[in-house]
Parts: sequence; C-alpha cells; structure tokens
Amino acid sequence: MEGRTGGDLEPFEAVVERHGALVLRVCRAVVGPDAADDAWSETFLAALRAYPSLPTGSDVRAWLVTIAHRKALDAHRAARRRPVPAERLPEVAAPEGPVPDPVRDERLWAAVAALPPKQRRCVAYHHLAGLPHAEVAALVGGTPEAARRAAADGIAALRRTWGREDGE
Repeated sequence: MEGRTGGDLEPFEAVVERHGALVLRVCRAVVGPDAADDAWSETFLAALRAYPSLPTGSDVRAWLVTIAHRKALDAHRAARRRPVPAERLPEVAAPEGPVPDPVRDERLWAAVAALPPKQRRCVAYHHLAGLPHAEVAALVGGTPEAARRAAADGIAALRRTWGREDGE
C-alpha cells in the first residue's frame, strides 16, 4: 500500500470534526467516563502523527476506532499499575443545589462499564462506532461470529439492566 501525498489529504481538522464525537463515545464505552477524554486525546495525537502516511482509500473511521482500541488497552494497563486508593475517605459535604438531570446517562454508562470487557468492546465498536463484526473481531480477537455473539449478549444484558425487552 502506498501512502498519500500531502496534496490529496483532507485537512486533519475536518477528520477530527467528523469523527471526534464517535471516537469519544467509543472511548467512553470502553474505558469509562473518567479516562475517556485522555484516551480520545491520545487517539487523535497518534492519528495526527500517522495521518500523512494513511494509505489512499482507507476507512478513516475504522482506522480511528482501531487507534482508540489500542489507546483503551493502554489505559487499562496503566490503570492496573496505579496505586490502590485508601479504604476510608474523609466525609465530604454533599454539594448544594439541584441534582443534575443526566442520572439516566450515568446509569447507562455504569451498566456499560459493568459488562464483561469483551462484550463492552464489541458493543462499543459495533453499535457505537458502526464497525462490521469482521472488523470488531480483528480488534478484539476471535471470529466475526464470536464478536456478533458478544455484542448481542452485551445488548441483551443492557436491556435486562434497564428492564427493556423491546428492540430499537
């Protein structure tokens, strides 16, 4: 495969604008809301460095999700090396004012985070990023059928958690 020359590249800013929200959703689903912004930034820093040599005709969305997948794995490895927090925390007063409304989103992200890692990744890469099961399988390992099953099992678990039996 031959890389593109500088003249036929779309501006990288346009790539970030078009795919940034998708990559952030994937990062959030895979690494959780606390580490998602860092994984997103790391994804686009790596992509910026590699973008000039991206082969002509490449699927930019799939390429970015692949980079996000690798950065998510890096984040998981780094988290395992961090010190364990103390068991008891000092008592802190509750914040004043109304409780924020996006409780549903927090519950949803908590339910996604509770999925087994392979299911969480398959749900993120297939349902959030829209990658076909073959590409999901290439990212997480295994066959396209196993990726399809893991994604389906993850969605079924989320529906049970939310008490929904209807499809969308």
